[in-house]
Amino acid sequence: MEQELPKFESVFSIDCVIFGFEAGELKILLIERNEDPYKDWLALPGYIVKQDESLDDAAERILYELTGLRGLHMEQFHTFGEVNRHPQGRVITVAYYALLRLNGQKELKPINQIAKKAFWHPVNDLPKLGFDHTEIFKTGFNKIRRRLGYQPIAFELLPEKFTLTQLQSLYEAILNKKLDKRNFRKKMLSYGFLKELDEKQKGVSYRAAKLYKFDRRKYSKIFQNDLNLDK
Repeated sequence: MEQELPKFESVFSIDCVIFGFEAGELKILLIERNEDPYKDWLALPGYIVKQDESLDDAAERILYELTGLRGLHMEQFHTFGEVNRHPQGRVITVAYYALLRLNGQKELKPINQIAKKAFWHPVNDLPKLGFDHTEIFKTGFNKIRRRLGYQPIAFELLPEKFTLTQLQSLYEAILNKKLDKRNFRKKMLSYGFLKELDEKQKGVSYRAAKLYKFDRRKYSKIFQNDLNLDK
């Protein structure tokens, strides 16, 4: 018989939507919960804000306790306040998101027993999540899709040195559509903020491709138009 849970008065929580990109796949950071409600369910890393901490401090603490990650630059993107969104009472959650390079990412180790484990899961095969976390994820995903059109966020997910194929596969993963290879490369190179390196891929079984770097200074200096690949 399931134990009756205590009811909350109005409290705040934090939920973290952390995106990563690896091997051509866009991924989201999930935990497997180890307490009711939604015990054994997959969910976003999230928990209650303490009375004596700020929202930003709470986001950093909660992410570290549930995944072992720390030092990420996270931004608030939405507040979810539906009356019945939490079975224990009135819980208003502030959602944060971050973008993380996954190349060489170490194993995730939760510090708090609230999470059985933490892991990266492909966004294109996401199961139903606990609470309203599926909605929170979708809102965060739409946020980065919109930002992709006017900010160089793709380069926060790629390795420092990358190929044009890697760049295109990331755009396709976020936009959820195929892009014409020739037009994509012509468009990206025309902007002038990709620096071609005198290096090629190493350790690949196929023909090694040229490597590029993102020139943030040049981007800031010359870029004024949207990164609209449909034009």
